Amino acid sequence: MNKRIVIVALFLLVLAFALSAQAAAGEPATGPAAASSASWKYMAAAIAVGLACIGGGMAVGRLGAAAMGAIAEDASLSGKALPYLGLAEGICLWGFLVALLILLI
Repeated sequence: MNKRIVIVALFLLVLAFALSAQAAAGEPATGPAAASSASWKYMAAAIAVGLACIGGGMAVGRLGAAAMGAIAEDASLSGKALPYLGLAEGICLWGFLVALLILLI
């Protein structure tokens, strides 16, 4: 499953590069080519959020399963397991912040 996600992401990235290179070839920096170069910010922001959320989701899935198994055996471990889930969810927030910085700069 993880290999499929990486392959699809790389395919979409190569497709975006090919389409933008084809649109910008031989055209001046005005019109559609300028819009294409401005859209790179949106593409980069989408990739930043998408990959961060995929990674965060995979981490939360594995940590959540392990934490629930540990809590089922010993309820006193819930205070030790929950901060790790918060750290894994923080990965998504960092991806969102990076996307905001890309769009604002």
